[in-house]
Amino acid sequence: MNNLLPGLRKFSEHVFPQQQKLFESLSQGQKPHTLLITCSDSRIDPNLVTQTNPGELFVVRNAGNIVPPFGASRGGGEEAAIEFAIEGLGVSNIVICGHSHCGAMAALTGKANLDALPSVKKWLGHAQSTKKRMETKYNDFELHHVVEENVLVQAENLKTHPSVSASLSLGRTRIFAWVYSFETGSIAVYDPKLQRYLPSIEVREESEKDVSRFAI
Repeated sequence: MNNLLPGLRKFSEHVFPQQQKLFESLSQGQKPHTLLITCSDSRIDPNLVTQTNPGELFVVRNAGNIVPPFGASRGGGEEAAIEFAIEGLGVSNIVICGHSHCGAMAALTGKANLDALPSVKKWLGHAQSTKKRMETKYNDFELHHVVEENVLVQAENLKTHPSVSASLSLGRTRIFAWVYSFETGSIAVYDPKLQRYLPSIEVREESEKDVSRFAI
């Protein structure tokens, strides 16, 4: 609280007045262009990393940026938020963003004891496909590989949601896979044509030609 309360005062007295017109417009409703699905990790600030304003991103966060296949969570929060983003808000982009040093992915590979965290252990059951994919694709379980593959697996799960599937078939929505690195501040974007993640500098150059090439 000693950090939060002064922050609230600073926002009210200094930040809000500078962007008052923006916040007044947001009181009339929201029209985000992107659904961002990322991890709950406190080291990720979606608007800071993407340099976007409030109202541009509709954000879903959970441990491991996991998207259970449709029906697997029995109508859970992720399922509802995805449906609302597509059907209610009409977002045109969906980004699934993993990150370096992900504790959830470390736990998935057995590098952490989850005996005292039964709910976390149950939640990670939705990422077992990632573990199986690692077993067939790699000879190791290096964390950065797990993070990268998990994002791609969750993108596949995302396509099982009826609202997403329909929007994709109509060309209204695109899905992108990202991995954010804490230590470099860069975001790698998956290129489905090359079947690998590209560093941000390459992505910037290519996206100026056609950003749709990174849709998966």
